Amino acid sequence: MRTVIVIAVTLLLSACGGSPKVAGKLDVVAAESTYGNIASQIGGPRVSVGSILTSPSADPHLYEPGMADGAAVADARVVLQNGLGYDAFMTKLENASPSNHRVVVTVADVLGVHGTDANPHLWYDVPRLDHVAGAIAAAFTKADPAHATAYRRGLHRFERSLAPLRRELSTIRTRFSGAPVAYTEPVPGYLVSAAGLRNLAPDSFTRSIEEGTEPTPAAVGSMNTLVARHRIRALLYNAQAVSPITAQLRSAARRAGIPVVAVRETLPGGLNFQQWQLAQARALAKALSK
Repeated sequence: MRTVIVIAVTLLLSACGGSPKVAGKLDVVAAESTYGNIASQIGGPRVSVGSILTSPSADPHLYEPGMADGAAVADARVVLQNGLGYDAFMTKLENASPSNHRVVVTVADVLGVHGTDANPHLWYDVPRLDHVAGAIAAAFTKADPAHATAYRRGLHRFERSLAPLRRELSTIRTRFSGAPVAYTEPVPGYLVSAAGLRNLAPDSFTRSIEEGTEPTPAAVGSMNTLVARHRIRALLYNAQAVSPITAQLRSAARRAGIPVVAVRETLPGGLNFQQWQLAQARALAKALSK
């Protein structure tokens, strides 16, 4: 039975873009492919990384882990997770297979973000990505001290690679500081803040959409007014979690000539983390220029 489970895990990680277990490498499991990709860049050939949430078309809030996920976490030396309830299933998987040799990195704890109202989409917090990357490198070093130098070099490479993204956000702040925008969910909230923009979408709308509940008529009316009266320069739309209300809002924005910028919660295929975030930042800059 154990053999069957290991095979299932290997197939799962290979199919979803992660790396299966490889002898002699540090086994890493990330709850989200976002952190898995960063980990792969930092660890390089010294690590074997598998990610659980990988589908760019799936809603992460609805994910239910399977037996293969539990087996992967049980065997991992390093586990990366977001926290803030975004990937609460990870705690259950870890508790199901306690280990004194597992190093767990919870990004919310690294950044000191807590509370039920906190925005959980922490990978959009570009100014503090170096803290996240540093915690991942430190976890690798703790689990595999023999290759500390390699992990330190990988960390420095990753930090340097963030320069184009940081420059793009700096340019947006310089050109469009204070420009009003709105998002359908808080997904890009940290990015909007880092770019110096003002989100006018009411929390009563965005939080309801994020939680999968129906916004009040007043909240929907407020969002429609932002669009109809051209009070925003762009609408940031979560293309990964679509509802009839958000789809209608997107259509209304397009009819009104307000640019719509698609954002996602999961790393798209074929891109690394920096490429993905830079593409979204550039799309936002282009929208604001219209």
